[in-house]
Amino acid sequence: MRFRNREEAGQVLVNKLMVYANRTDVLVLALPRGGVPVAFEVAQALNAPLDIFMVRKLGLPSHKELAMGALASGNIRVLNDDVVNQFHISEEVIDAVAAQEQRELERREQLYRDHRRAFSVKDRTIILIDDGLATGSTMRAAVSALRLQNPAAIVVAVPVAALAVCEGFKSEVDEIICAYTPEQLYAVGMWYEDFSQTTDNEVRNLLARAATETPTASAL
Repeated sequence: MRFRNREEAGQVLVNKLMVYANRTDVLVLALPRGGVPVAFEVAQALNAPLDIFMVRKLGLPSHKELAMGALASGNIRVLNDDVVNQFHISEEVIDAVAAQEQRELERREQLYRDHRRAFSVKDRTIILIDDGLATGSTMRAAVSALRLQNPAAIVVAVPVAALAVCEGFKSEVDEIICAYTPEQLYAVGMWYEDFSQTTDNEVRNLLARAATETPTASAL
């Protein structure tokens, strides 16, 4: 099974999420950039508001692909204590990396939202969406950050994820929904005919459309 594009992936995912349709407590959050076209289709079908949830990895200065933590929307910082302790990362180094990533997070958030305020997640049922899960590390960072904002429930929903990764989330969120779970994922892009990079303008346009075409919810 391969999705034609992210839009079709979102439409397929909708079929597994209809229990959340027309509920006033539901908020759909997308991980930019690739998660936004998927989440837009879901939000439209569920008649739910759509927002983004930004996550930036905090990479080790000497090994940027290794995450010592993450930043997320709402001035949330989550640290990977195992990595921090193993590599003896000082508070000064963490703060320096975090400051740089925070600036980039804020730049992107302002660009994408175009002056619209973030929605409050407190006491809401959050459907957190990306275009797929490979290792799941970015999604785990998002979930950890969201927990600190006291949602009523977190539902992670993706079109495709390796079976083991999907199963692993069952103990971390209130519900995990993976439309397609191959034994071997290899790479998320392999399961799409068109996996071209979602642009900043596409993200902005979809969020602007959602702001006018779906219900509003209380902002922060």
